[in-house]
Amino acid sequence: MAILSGSSTIKTESIHEKVLILGAGPAGLSAALYAARAELRPLVLTGIQIGGQAALTNTIENYPGFPDGVGGVELGELFQKQAERFGARVEFNSAQSIDLSKRPFKVTTDNGEIQADTVIIATGANPNHLNIPLETELTGRGVSYCGTCDGWFFKGRKVVVVGGGDSALEEGLFLTRFAESVTIIHRRDSLRAGAILQKRAAENPKIKFIWNTTVTSISGREKVESLQLKNTLTGEQTSHEADGLFIFVGHTPNTELFAGQLEMKNGYIIVDEHFHTSIPGVYAAGEAADPHFKQVITSAGMGAGAAIEATRFLEHEYNPKI
Repeated sequence: MAILSGSSTIKTESIHEKVLILGAGPAGLSAALYAARAELRPLVLTGIQIGGQAALTNTIENYPGFPDGVGGVELGELFQKQAERFGARVEFNSAQSIDLSKRPFKVTTDNGEIQADTVIIATGANPNHLNIPLETELTGRGVSYCGTCDGWFFKGRKVVVVGGGDSALEEGLFLTRFAESVTIIHRRDSLRAGAILQKRAAENPKIKFIWNTTVTSISGREKVESLQLKNTLTGEQTSHEADGLFIFVGHTPNTELFAGQLEMKNGYIIVDEHFHTSIPGVYAAGEAADPHFKQVITSAGMGAGAAIEATRFLEHEYNPKI
Protein backbone atom coordinates (compact mmCIF):
# COMPACT_ATOMS: atom_id res chain seq x y z
CA MET A 1 0.00 0.00 0.00
CA ALA A 2 1.77 3.09 -1.23
CA ILE A 3 0.68 5.97 0.91
CA LEU A 4 4.14 7.02 1.95
CA SER A 5 6.23 9.55 0.13
CA GLY A 6 9.91 8.80 -0.23
CA SER A 7 10.82 11.76 1.95
CA SER A 8 8.66 10.45 4.77
CA THR A 9 10.95 7.60 5.73
CA ILE A 10 13.34 8.75 8.41
CA LYS A 11 16.43 6.89 9.60
CA THR A 12 17.57 7.88 13.04
CA GLU A 13 19.52 6.68 16.04
CA SER A 14 18.00 8.94 18.73
CA ILE A 15 15.62 11.86 18.32
CA HIS A 16 13.29 13.94 20.48
CA GLU A 17 9.68 14.70 19.53
CA LYS A 18 7.00 16.87 21.09
CA VAL A 19 4.24 14.61 19.78
CA LEU A 20 4.76 10.99 18.78
CA ILE A 21 1.81 9.17 17.22
CA LEU A 22 1.78 5.38 17.10
CA GLY A 23 -0.38 4.18 14.23
CA ALA A 24 -1.34 5.51 10.81
CA GLY A 25 -5.02 4.66 10.54
CA PRO A 26 -7.87 7.19 10.68
CA ALA A 27 -7.21 7.96 14.37
CA GLY A 28 -3.46 8.37 13.99
CA LEU A 29 -3.57 10.46 10.83
CA SER A 30 -6.37 12.67 12.15
CA ALA A 31 -4.31 13.23 15.29
CA ALA A 32 -1.36 14.07 13.04
CA LEU A 33 -3.41 16.65 11.16
CA TYR A 34 -4.51 18.45 14.31
CA ALA A 35 -1.10 18.33 15.95
CA ALA A 36 0.51 19.55 12.72
CA ARG A 37 -1.90 22.48 12.48
CA ALA A 38 -0.78 23.40 15.99
CA GLU A 39 2.76 23.58 14.55
CA LEU A 40 3.99 20.66 16.64
CA ARG A 41 5.43 18.74 13.66
CA PRO A 42 4.22 15.35 14.94
CA LEU A 43 5.97 12.15 13.96
CA VAL A 44 3.73 9.23 12.98
CA LEU A 45 5.02 5.67 13.14
CA THR A 46 2.99 3.55 10.75
CA GLY A 47 3.53 0.14 12.28
CA ILE A 48 3.20 -2.83 9.96
CA GLN A 49 -0.18 -1.82 8.50
CA ILE A 50 -0.61 1.60 6.93
CA GLY A 51 -4.13 2.96 6.78
CA GLY A 52 -5.62 0.82 9.51
CA GLN A 53 -8.58 -1.50 9.02
CA ALA A 54 -10.20 1.05 6.72
CA ALA A 55 -7.59 0.23 4.09
CA LEU A 56 -8.99 -3.31 3.90
CA THR A 57 -12.38 -2.00 2.75
CA ASN A 58 -12.87 -1.73 -0.98
CA THR A 59 -15.31 1.18 -0.76
CA ILE A 60 -16.30 3.26 2.27
CA GLU A 61 -19.72 4.79 1.76
CA ASN A 62 -20.47 6.16 5.23
CA TYR A 63 -17.67 8.69 5.60
CA PRO A 64 -19.04 12.26 5.24
CA GLY A 65 -17.96 14.27 2.22
CA PHE A 66 -17.85 11.35 -0.22
CA PRO A 67 -21.40 10.89 -1.55
CA ASP A 68 -20.22 8.34 -4.10
CA GLY A 69 -18.03 6.50 -1.61
CA VAL A 70 -14.26 6.35 -1.37
CA GLY A 71 -11.77 3.51 -1.44
CA GLY A 72 -10.20 2.62 1.87
CA VAL A 73 -6.69 3.03 0.51
CA GLU A 74 -7.59 6.31 -1.18
CA LEU A 75 -9.06 7.71 2.03
CA GLY A 76 -5.86 6.82 3.86
CA GLU A 77 -3.82 8.58 1.19
CA LEU A 78 -5.96 11.70 1.54
CA PHE A 79 -5.64 11.65 5.34
CA GLN A 80 -1.86 11.40 5.04
CA LYS A 81 -1.55 14.05 2.35
CA GLN A 82 -3.55 16.54 4.38
CA ALA A 83 -1.57 15.88 7.57
CA GLU A 84 1.75 16.19 5.74
CA ARG A 85 0.65 19.43 4.13
CA PHE A 86 0.71 21.03 7.58
CA GLY A 87 4.02 19.49 8.64
CA ALA A 88 3.29 16.01 9.95
CA ARG A 89 5.95 13.41 9.20
CA VAL A 90 4.97 9.82 8.48
CA GLU A 91 7.63 7.18 8.97
CA PHE A 92 7.39 3.55 7.93
CA ASN A 93 8.57 2.22 11.26
CA SER A 94 7.35 0.11 14.15
CA ALA A 95 7.65 0.53 17.90
CA GLN A 96 9.28 -2.49 19.52
CA SER A 97 9.05 -1.35 23.15
CA ILE A 98 8.00 1.69 25.14
CA ASP A 99 8.84 3.09 28.56
CA LEU A 100 6.08 5.29 29.98
CA SER A 101 7.50 5.41 33.51
CA LYS A 102 8.81 8.97 33.13
CA ARG A 103 8.95 11.84 30.68
CA PRO A 104 10.24 12.15 28.13
CA PHE A 105 8.75 8.80 27.21
CA LYS A 106 11.14 6.44 25.46
CA VAL A 107 10.13 4.38 22.43
CA THR A 108 12.49 1.86 20.91
CA THR A 109 11.79 1.39 17.19
CA ASP A 110 13.21 -0.52 14.26
CA ASN A 111 15.26 2.60 13.47
CA GLY A 112 16.45 3.54 16.96
CA GLU A 113 15.20 5.33 20.05
CA ILE A 114 12.70 8.18 20.14
CA GLN A 115 12.07 10.35 23.16
CA ALA A 116 8.67 12.04 23.24
CA ASP A 117 7.02 14.67 25.42
CA THR A 118 3.59 13.29 24.56
CA VAL A 119 2.42 10.05 22.96
CA ILE A 120 -0.85 9.41 21.13
CA ILE A 121 -1.62 5.71 20.85
CA ALA A 122 -3.62 4.86 17.75
CA THR A 123 -2.49 1.29 17.19
CA GLY A 124 -5.97 0.02 16.36
CA ALA A 125 -7.39 -3.46 16.70
CA ASN A 126 -7.51 -6.42 14.39
CA PRO A 127 -10.65 -8.51 13.86
CA ASN A 128 -10.21 -12.09 14.95
CA HIS A 129 -10.05 -14.53 12.06
CA LEU A 130 -11.39 -18.03 11.66
CA ASN A 131 -8.01 -19.05 10.19
CA ILE A 132 -9.57 -21.26 7.54
CA PRO A 133 -8.49 -21.89 3.94
CA LEU A 134 -9.04 -18.96 1.52
CA GLU A 135 -10.13 -16.58 4.27
CA THR A 136 -7.21 -14.23 3.65
CA GLU A 137 -7.21 -14.60 -0.12
CA LEU A 138 -10.92 -13.73 -0.43
CA THR A 139 -10.98 -10.86 2.06
CA GLY A 140 -12.62 -8.00 0.19
CA ARG A 141 -14.07 -10.46 -2.32
CA GLY A 142 -16.83 -11.91 -0.22
CA VAL A 143 -15.09 -12.23 3.14
CA SER A 144 -15.65 -9.22 5.38
CA TYR A 145 -15.33 -8.19 9.00
CA CYS A 146 -17.64 -5.17 8.77
CA GLY A 147 -21.27 -5.40 7.69
CA THR A 148 -21.75 -1.66 8.12
CA CYS A 149 -18.89 -1.07 5.68
CA ASP A 150 -19.66 -3.71 3.06
CA GLY A 151 -23.32 -4.63 3.37
CA TRP A 152 -24.40 -2.55 0.36
CA PHE A 153 -22.35 -4.76 -1.97
CA PHE A 154 -24.53 -7.76 -1.13
CA LYS A 155 -27.88 -6.49 -2.33
CA GLY A 156 -30.09 -9.45 -3.16
CA ARG A 157 -27.34 -11.92 -2.16
CA LYS A 158 -27.12 -14.75 0.34
CA VAL A 159 -24.74 -14.05 3.18
CA VAL A 160 -23.52 -15.89 6.25
CA VAL A 161 -22.64 -14.28 9.57
CA VAL A 162 -20.38 -16.19 11.98
CA GLY A 163 -20.62 -15.33 15.67
CA GLY A 164 -23.00 -15.26 18.59
CA GLY A 165 -22.38 -11.96 20.35
CA ASP A 166 -23.88 -8.50 20.06
CA SER A 167 -21.70 -7.57 17.09
CA ALA A 168 -22.78 -10.63 15.11
CA LEU A 169 -26.47 -9.93 15.63
CA GLU A 170 -26.19 -6.18 15.17
CA GLU A 171 -24.33 -6.62 11.90
CA GLY A 172 -26.62 -9.48 10.85
CA LEU A 173 -29.68 -7.29 11.36
CA PHE A 174 -28.01 -4.49 9.43
CA LEU A 175 -27.26 -6.85 6.55
CA THR A 176 -30.96 -7.71 6.17
CA ARG A 177 -31.39 -4.25 4.66
CA PHE A 178 -29.51 -5.47 1.61
CA ALA A 179 -29.18 -9.24 1.52
CA GLU A 180 -31.79 -11.69 0.31
CA SER A 181 -31.06 -13.87 3.32
CA VAL A 182 -28.76 -13.84 6.34
CA THR A 183 -27.73 -17.11 7.94
CA ILE A 184 -26.15 -16.82 11.37
CA ILE A 185 -23.85 -19.70 12.20
CA HIS A 186 -22.83 -20.24 15.81
CA ARG A 187 -20.66 -22.93 17.32
CA ARG A 188 -22.99 -23.33 20.30
CA ASP A 189 -26.76 -23.80 20.72
CA SER A 190 -27.34 -20.44 22.36
CA LEU A 191 -26.20 -16.86 21.77
CA ARG A 192 -24.18 -14.50 23.94
CA ALA A 193 -25.95 -11.44 22.53
CA GLY A 194 -28.37 -9.36 24.56
CA ALA A 195 -32.00 -10.41 24.83
CA ILE A 196 -33.34 -7.52 22.74
CA LEU A 197 -31.00 -8.31 19.86
CA GLN A 198 -31.88 -11.99 20.05
CA LYS A 199 -35.58 -11.16 19.89
CA ARG A 200 -35.13 -8.86 16.89
CA ALA A 201 -33.07 -11.44 15.05
CA ALA A 202 -35.51 -14.26 15.78
CA GLU A 203 -38.42 -12.18 14.50
CA ASN A 204 -36.69 -11.04 11.31
CA PRO A 205 -37.97 -13.13 8.38
CA LYS A 206 -34.65 -12.81 6.51
CA ILE A 207 -32.59 -14.35 9.31
CA LYS A 208 -32.16 -18.02 10.04
CA PHE A 209 -29.77 -19.83 12.38
CA ILE A 210 -27.52 -22.85 12.11
CA TRP A 211 -26.53 -24.04 15.58
CA ASN A 212 -23.60 -26.08 16.90
CA THR A 213 -21.70 -25.49 13.69
CA THR A 214 -18.38 -24.06 12.54
CA VAL A 215 -17.16 -22.93 9.14
CA THR A 216 -14.15 -25.07 8.21
CA SER A 217 -13.26 -23.72 4.76
CA ILE A 218 -14.35 -21.48 1.89
CA SER A 219 -14.79 -22.41 -1.76
CA GLY A 220 -14.46 -19.98 -4.65
CA ARG A 221 -11.92 -18.76 -7.15
CA GLU A 222 -12.45 -15.02 -7.54
CA LYS A 223 -15.11 -14.67 -4.86
CA VAL A 224 -16.90 -16.59 -2.14
CA GLU A 225 -19.18 -19.24 -3.63
CA SER A 226 -19.84 -21.69 -0.81
CA LEU A 227 -18.77 -22.66 2.70
CA GLN A 228 -17.93 -26.00 4.21
CA LEU A 229 -19.58 -26.52 7.59
CA LYS A 230 -19.03 -28.99 10.42
CA ASN A 231 -21.50 -29.86 13.14
CA THR A 232 -19.70 -29.65 16.49
CA LEU A 233 -21.84 -32.42 18.02
CA THR A 234 -22.07 -35.00 15.26
CA GLY A 235 -19.06 -34.16 13.14
CA GLU A 236 -21.27 -34.12 10.03
CA GLN A 237 -19.86 -31.99 7.21
CA THR A 238 -22.05 -30.13 4.74
CA SER A 239 -21.74 -27.47 2.06
CA HIS A 240 -23.62 -24.18 2.28
CA GLU A 241 -24.10 -21.83 -0.67
CA ALA A 242 -23.16 -18.22 0.11
CA ASP A 243 -22.11 -15.05 -1.67
CA GLY A 244 -20.61 -13.44 1.42
CA LEU A 245 -19.05 -14.45 4.73
CA PHE A 246 -19.11 -11.90 7.56
CA ILE A 247 -16.96 -12.85 10.54
CA PHE A 248 -17.68 -11.39 13.98
CA VAL A 249 -15.79 -13.44 16.51
CA GLY A 250 -14.28 -10.51 18.36
CA HIS A 251 -11.41 -8.05 17.95
CA THR A 252 -7.98 -8.01 19.47
CA PRO A 253 -6.68 -4.51 20.21
CA ASN A 254 -3.05 -3.93 19.35
CA THR A 255 -2.05 -2.86 22.83
CA GLU A 256 0.48 -5.48 23.94
CA LEU A 257 3.24 -2.86 24.15
CA PHE A 258 1.39 -1.01 26.90
CA ALA A 259 0.45 -3.94 29.13
CA GLY A 260 1.40 -3.29 32.73
CA GLN A 261 1.89 0.42 32.08
CA LEU A 262 -1.57 1.73 31.20
CA GLU A 263 -4.94 0.85 32.68
CA MET A 264 -6.84 -1.48 30.36
CA LYS A 265 -9.98 -3.54 30.22
CA ASN A 266 -10.18 -6.63 28.02
CA GLY A 267 -7.08 -5.38 26.22
CA TYR A 268 -8.57 -1.97 25.37
CA ILE A 269 -6.85 1.11 26.79
CA ILE A 270 -9.09 2.94 29.25
CA VAL A 271 -9.50 6.64 28.45
CA ASP A 272 -11.64 9.39 29.93
CA GLU A 273 -13.95 11.67 27.94
CA HIS A 274 -10.92 13.66 26.79
CA PHE A 275 -8.94 10.60 25.62
CA HIS A 276 -6.51 10.79 28.55
CA THR A 277 -5.01 7.48 29.62
CA SER A 278 -3.89 6.69 33.17
CA ILE A 279 -0.56 8.45 32.52
CA PRO A 280 -0.48 12.25 31.97
CA GLY A 281 0.81 13.11 28.51
CA VAL A 282 -0.27 9.79 27.02
CA TYR A 283 -3.49 9.66 24.99
CA ALA A 284 -5.30 6.90 23.13
CA ALA A 285 -7.67 7.08 20.18
CA GLY A 286 -9.40 4.79 17.73
CA GLU A 287 -9.97 1.09 18.19
CA ALA A 288 -7.13 0.62 20.67
CA ALA A 289 -9.45 2.45 23.07
CA ASP A 290 -12.86 1.89 21.46
CA PRO A 291 -14.57 -1.48 22.01
CA HIS A 292 -17.96 -0.11 20.99
CA PHE A 293 -18.31 1.99 17.80
CA LYS A 294 -15.39 0.80 15.64
CA GLN A 295 -16.09 3.20 12.78
CA VAL A 296 -13.73 5.29 10.64
CA ILE A 297 -15.50 8.52 11.55
CA THR A 298 -15.44 7.87 15.31
CA SER A 299 -11.77 6.89 15.19
CA ALA A 300 -10.96 10.07 13.30
CA GLY A 301 -12.85 12.15 15.86
CA MET A 302 -11.04 10.49 18.74
CA GLY A 303 -7.71 11.16 17.06
CA ALA A 304 -8.55 14.83 16.63
CA GLY A 305 -9.58 15.09 20.27
CA ALA A 306 -6.44 13.36 21.51
CA ALA A 307 -4.25 15.76 19.51
CA ILE A 308 -6.09 18.77 20.89
CA GLU A 309 -5.53 17.49 24.42
CA ALA A 310 -1.86 16.81 23.74
CA THR A 311 -1.50 20.35 22.42
CA ARG A 312 -3.11 21.81 25.54
CA PHE A 313 -0.88 19.66 27.73
CA LEU A 314 2.23 21.01 26.05
CA GLU A 315 0.93 24.59 26.14
CA HIS A 316 0.33 24.32 29.86
CA GLU A 317 3.77 22.82 30.43
CA TYR A 318 5.55 25.65 28.68
CA ASN A 319 3.08 28.31 29.88
CA PRO A 320 1.78 27.10 33.26
CA LYS A 321 -0.59 30.08 33.65
CA ILE A 322 -2.66 29.03 30.60
